[in-house]
Amino acid sequence: MNPRLLQFFYIFGGVIILPFVPFLYWQGQRVRKRVGRLPDAAGETVGQFGEAAENLNLLAIGESTVAGVGAKNHAEALGGQLAKYLSLETGKSVCWHVLGESGITVGETLERLVPKLPESTMDFVVVALGGNDTFKVSSPNRWRNGLTTLIETLKEKYPNAKILLANTPRVKDFTALPTTLKFVLWRISHLHHLNAKSLTQSMENVFYYDEAGAVADGFFSDGVHPSAHGYALWSEAMIKFLMKKTEKK
Repeated sequence: MNPRLLQFFYIFGGVIILPFVPFLYWQGQRVRKRVGRLPDAAGETVGQFGEAAENLNLLAIGESTVAGVGAKNHAEALGGQLAKYLSLETGKSVCWHVLGESGITVGETLERLVPKLPESTMDFVVVALGGNDTFKVSSPNRWRNGLTTLIETLKEKYPNAKILLANTPRVKDFTALPTTLKFVLWRISHLHHLNAKSLTQSMENVFYYDEAGAVADGFFSDGVHPSAHGYALWSEAMIKFLMKKTEKK
């Protein structure tokens, strides 16, 4: 979809909901107090799954899902689960590295996480962002510009890597949010979804996971973040999607 049209929808929607902003802010604060904040996953941010002689290197970079909020350790969180299913699909060992920070937007990722990118060669990079750009009501232009810069930076750093963008959050499935707030944030997340999908369509070795469906029971740990079970389901689906896409190349 045309980026200008997405920006128009964002501005038009903002004008419509402007009178309700104080109420939405109040709802957001209530949710924050009720849900609280789960800690990041414990343990090492690097690891390996599998014992095959041939290795693949995988980097996960992004927000709280990469930081592993909702899981006990990173082996059970996004990075470790992605490595597990990639190893099962390829028959190779997967060395994984996670670089995540809770509450971070795509712009803040460029400022704070990109300087920490590992020097190791990466075969796969998974980017999980969009949640905080949704909750902080980033404009479609800001989201697209930041995402473009991040992808270009990753491609320059890891020229042979296949890059997978995780889906923007399915806010309409978040059980912790009241209906009104969920309705508004889902529209913003969907704009970011359309933006990411159109941005990556013509990019070589860059894929956007656009097949995310309704989540299963037990997916969430707190109504917003995945549980260990949720990370497993999500990771398996994304890896199967990525394998399908790369087989066509």
